[in-house]
Amino acid sequence: MLDTGKIKAVTIDLDDTLWPIWPTIERAEKALHDWLTDHAPMTAALFSSPGALREIREYMGQNRPDLKHDMSALRRESIRLALYRAGEDPLLAEPAFESFFAERQNVTLFDDALATLEFLAQRYPLVSLSNGNADLRRVGIARFFRAAITAREFGVGKPDPRIFHAAAGAAQVQPHQILHIGDDATLDALGALNAGMQAAWLNRSDALWPHQQEPHVTVTTLSQLCELLAE
Repeated sequence: MLDTGKIKAVTIDLDDTLWPIWPTIERAEKALHDWLTDHAPMTAALFSSPGALREIREYMGQNRPDLKHDMSALRRESIRLALYRAGEDPLLAEPAFESFFAERQNVTLFDDALATLEFLAQRYPLVSLSNGNADLRRVGIARFFRAAITAREFGVGKPDPRIFHAAAGAAQVQPHQILHIGDDATLDALGALNAGMQAAWLNRSDALWPHQQEPHVTVTTLSQLCELLAE
């Protein structure tokens, strides 16, 4: 059961918690492809082949394990490799990636996300905790947050307890004084539990809980969670 009296700060996931990620990524990948079509057409053709694109991603995963927590760098270097293989200028990787990254920040918030951020920020220090590469300032919600902790900057990602403890440090509270909110049962909810935090699992899709240890609360909307915290 959720113990609201112990909560002194809140950490919250971003992708698929505050906005749906796949429509955002699809738009960003289209923006990248359009840019490549105009500036590097041979690379655009290479990116149009699922097999070639899958091989590039597998190659990067195997040969650049140092980038596994840095989605931006992994994407940028994949573009650079594709440019090289297509016989075009690898220096175009930077502006090509920026075309992707700018659109990646153009998210569409879930209907209850903005009101939830306002509710939480008025009551608790709020820290974002993400394995992704969203930029709170460019998304337009940085004003709600005390800090932003990312796997890219920290060097390890969720569900590693260390990144949750880093978020607790940013909020200047102990882990047991934090409520973590997220959509992923393993990365968010179980990760928070193993880090000694209270866990709120946002289950918008009516999925089954896959682990033996239960979250402190399961909600289907962020609004429902706000109602519980307001009691």
